[in-house]
Amino acid sequence: MKRIFALLVFTAITLTSCGEDLDDNLVAKTEVETTFNFTHNWDDTAVTNSDFNTVQYTNANGEMLSIEKLRYLISDITFSREGEEDIVLDIYNLVDVTNNNNLSFTPETKIPTGTYTNVSFTFGFDAEDNVDGAYLDLNSESWAVPNTPMLGSVGGYHYMQLEGKFTNSTTPETGYAYHTIRAADGSTTPPTIQETAINVDLGPVVIINDTSFEIKMNIAEWFKNTYQWDLTQWNNMLMPNFQAQLKMNENGQNVFSLGTITQ
Repeated sequence: MKRIFALLVFTAITLTSCGEDLDDNLVAKTEVETTFNFTHNWDDTAVTNSDFNTVQYTNANGEMLSIEKLRYLISDITFSREGEEDIVLDIYNLVDVTNNNNLSFTPETKIPTGTYTNVSFTFGFDAEDNVDGAYLDLNSESWAVPNTPMLGSVGGYHYMQLEGKFTNSTTPETGYAYHTIRAADGSTTPPTIQETAINVDLGPVVIINDTSFEIKMNIAEWFKNTYQWDLTQWNNMLMPNFQAQLKMNENGQNVFSLGTITQ
């Protein structure tokens, strides 16, 4: 009887221990998909490519404008956890609103379930990733920036191309090209370089299942905060304009926000 009792106790302990290990392994191995859906608005009025090519938006400077092209790049989606190393997805996605391409993006890498103190991404490429000519798919999309230091351009890639027409009471319809890149001042030797990619924080989230994040871009913010953009002064040739690129970077700090999270 004593031997039977001892065997039962040993079996119970073993099963409990194995059960605990199994549960721990299940938790550790539970990984889910994340999807990022990019939506666009003008001060809360939805914008899609069906709204393009019509002068209908008023910026903070009082100019009426249209949108004819909108493309931008996001990279390095990062999941941060308390006391643990960040999970950085070394990927990029070229969001092409004009052609309705890549408005939804699901990285191949799955994410462990759990509590995250922040989810973030980079608007554009950081210095490490912004390597001249390195991405054949982006090259084929005419996304590369010419490497002409004398004109204030040192290669790499665009962050955004926003184009259209604008007008006001004294200005006939005029084209604008609001292109953001790495800022370079070609008037110095060597050129003065300032990184202008933007880190976008979405905030904390608890991930328990496949998760979709709505990423909202308020296009109007590019023209008003913190610098009230005057399109009559700065409408073209902005890529080699060092000061313009710095102000675009300032205005881009509040362009993105987190919308609906679906799990």
